[in-house]
Amino acid sequence: MKRSPGRRIWNRVEYLALRAAIGLLNLVPDRVAEAAGAALGRLGYWPLRIRRSQAEDNVRRAFPDRDETWVQRVVRSSYEHLGREAVVILRLPSKSPAQILARTRVIGMERAIADFNQGRGLVVCAGHFGNWEMGAAMIPPRGFPVDAIVTRQQNPHFDRYIVSTRQRLGIGIIHRGGATEAAGRALRAGRAVAFAADQNANRPGVFVPFFGRLAATHRGAALLAVRTGAPMYLALPTRQADGTYVMRLEEVFFEREGALEDVVWRGTAAFTAMLEAAIREAPEQYLWQHRRWKTRPPEERNPPQG
Repeated sequence: MKRSPGRRIWNRVEYLALRAAIGLLNLVPDRVAEAAGAALGRLGYWPLRIRRSQAEDNVRRAFPDRDETWVQRVVRSSYEHLGREAVVILRLPSKSPAQILARTRVIGMERAIADFNQGRGLVVCAGHFGNWEMGAAMIPPRGFPVDAIVTRQQNPHFDRYIVSTRQRLGIGIIHRGGATEAAGRALRAGRAVAFAADQNANRPGVFVPFFGRLAATHRGAALLAVRTGAPMYLALPTRQADGTYVMRLEEVFFEREGALEDVVWRGTAAFTAMLEAAIREAPEQYLWQHRRWKTRPPEERNPPQG
């Protein structure tokens, strides 16, 4: 895509500002940098109110039995969490594999290893919950080759930086455009393929229940698992009170016999239900600012007449 000279200059300015911020953050200890990130997150909640109405509406819909005080507390905490984890992500390139191992723990690794050793690879689903980038980063140091399905960033400098950062952490990159064939090759080569599959999928998605309301959800993870026979896991990397991370790897079980679209729906619904259960345990660690229920199913857009 061609960009105007003004857009190219602005993209460059944005990128230089990012690199300057990362340089400053790397001068201070983790605790100080992450506290600063949480403070910036609070600014997003108030006074800037960045997507605050959307986040509050999402939490109210998801937890209709909770009072307004609880809703405001969860939303405010989610902004602090988002700011804090953004700083953790920005500092990841400066961390060694040993440092990442020291700060992380994986539950369910033994079963995943057993499935991985079958040679079919693993399909790994994740949501925008906890710290999904840390979740990906903690896998390569434990000996798992993993590729992540990613969307290109609008700013090409950001995009190149993010790609190089993930590659430096040992994460392979598969861009979403044309990802089906590349992901299939990765699985056949015995690699894990990771999807962030919890955002609004627009019309190509399948509608599955999420907090009691149908949500358009990406079908690619379940489709790939069904077509290749690979096991499917849900990754839940949550931050602990002491600043460490624990990731649960939970196998997603669903009936794989039947018409393809029915099986894909069951797989997508299964991992979405598991993600919802995890969010209920730590709602402040979810990205409520996203318009998760934006796309509506046809029966809601075109109700029957008469």
